[in-house]
Amino acid sequence: MLETEGTFFTGAEGNRLAADIMDGGGHPVIFLHGGGQTRRAWDATAEAVARQGMRAVLVDQRGHGESDWVESGNYGFSHYGADAACLIRQVEERFHVRPSLVGASLGGLAALTAESREGPLLETLILVDITPRLDPRGVDKIQGFMADRMEEGFATLEEAAEAISAYLPNRAPRRSLDGLRKNLRRDADGRYRWHWDPAFIKGEANINSGSEELMQELMAGLPALHLPVLLVRGMRSELVQEEHAREFVSLAPGASYVDVGGAGHMVAGDRNDVFAAEILKFLARDQAA
Repeated sequence: MLETEGTFFTGAEGNRLAADIMDGGGHPVIFLHGGGQTRRAWDATAEAVARQGMRAVLVDQRGHGESDWVESGNYGFSHYGADAACLIRQVEERFHVRPSLVGASLGGLAALTAESREGPLLETLILVDITPRLDPRGVDKIQGFMADRMEEGFATLEEAAEAISAYLPNRAPRRSLDGLRKNLRRDADGRYRWHWDPAFIKGEANINSGSEELMQELMAGLPALHLPVLLVRGMRSELVQEEHAREFVSLAPGASYVDVGGAGHMVAGDRNDVFAAEILKFLARDQAA
């Protein structure tokens, strides 16, 4: 398995999107992380995909990780969808086949927006604990956590780990801080801050701008979504309730869903073993079809 670091794609505003490719030589599978995360959230899953002979393409979305903070401050779901459409086309051009895509939360909505507005683009789509219908209390909880120490930051990695443990009390304690280190940046004042542009939350065109209208658009478009879609829901999800999942698969002709027991919204982080097994089963079935 070859790993290509320092790969870049180009977003809708000419913004640079940082990426890695774990290359098993076969079908390309794009991984788009959730809001506030980076492409490192997918490392373990992507390795499993590459070991099965596929190409895992891990991408930092705009304003996150090593990708550009856009000068326009455009961080609405529509902007992420436009980036996703550009990215998917570039991956298809590079590997000469329509890719599959795994998108968590923000990444899933970006992919769904791209496919709904500019598709067909994808071979298959895996949505990780996200549908256009969301529990607003869950949205408030997640964004509240993200904003809480956004500017103040943390004095140490241990302090950041304690904040995460308080937010996710059911998750097993971290054995190492190495993974957390990749989701934080250390600024000139020596403090650690989340590895994303604060304008994502507090900017004029932040993630909530135009979101209600877009969700209505995506819901209305589900009956025309004919590609194979797998929705992977965390059974403890604070964002996607069971009725949301059932509604989604009843409207999207090619959709099915599975629940991951013991997992909340951060499905891959909570139960990566079960999550990876489910998506590998789905991808293998699609490639065999």
